[in-house]
Amino acid sequence: MNQKIIRASGRACDQMRPVKVSYNVFGYAPGSVLFELGDTKVLCSVTLSTGVPPFLKGTRTGWLTAEYAMLPTACQTRTIRESSQAKRNDRSVEISRLIGRCLRSIVNLNALGERTIHVDCDVLQADGSTRTASITGASLALKSAVAQWVANGDLLENIMQDEIVAVSAGFLKGQALLDLDFAEDSSIDADYNFVLTRSKKIIEIQGSAEKNAISWQQFDVLKELAIKGIDSVFLTLDKSPEQNGAAHDTYQPSTAFKGSLFSLKNRLSNVG
Repeated sequence: MNQKIIRASGRACDQMRPVKVSYNVFGYAPGSVLFELGDTKVLCSVTLSTGVPPFLKGTRTGWLTAEYAMLPTACQTRTIRESSQAKRNDRSVEISRLIGRCLRSIVNLNALGERTIHVDCDVLQADGSTRTASITGASLALKSAVAQWVANGDLLENIMQDEIVAVSAGFLKGQALLDLDFAEDSSIDADYNFVLTRSKKIIEIQGSAEKNAISWQQFDVLKELAIKGIDSVFLTLDKSPEQNGAAHDTYQPSTAFKGSLFSLKNRLSNVG
């Protein structure tokens, strides 16, 4: 029998935590976003470099790679900084690959040339759903960076083919919950992460039954919750003036750089 769940935040079972987005938080990154999902805060930045991995050399196509990490004091108990260890944390590697996969699915890499987009997601404060917050924040930072590259002549066209948002959902004591915080995620029976486009197309779904298996009917409940949550996030983002280009109007590149290092227009004009 389902038990009545009273969430610590007082929100309804189908309600997202408040979403807040701050743009251009880094002076040197063409696209940067501080994405806040309740008490989860992730700093996302996007940069561009020449060259591609060896398996893409000579193909005239680009690449996108992502790195995810949690700062030592992102949780209540300090963790060891990854750079001081012999190898990267397995969880960080898995989430890094997830972010990269999701973003590559909405980017026209063929229009990038042999260049690499670097996406960095650093969790400043963790209260559950850090991977979904990272995916959403990174997609916003990427959109901002692409607009800046087009404006600067670094790109000849918009390479973003769609927009994505990610949310979490799960079952706790028989009750379906949207957007899990840390306390809920720690005791959840089954939880899933949904990454969907604005048109509800599936980019990736991942999850597992932590304690109890769920039925297909229960999965459908989670799917509908996720769609509702994703619609809610898109609605919030669409109300932001930065989503409509204001972030790029106020962008001020560092005075330390003259011209554009990666401008395709500039490179073509210097040929011969």
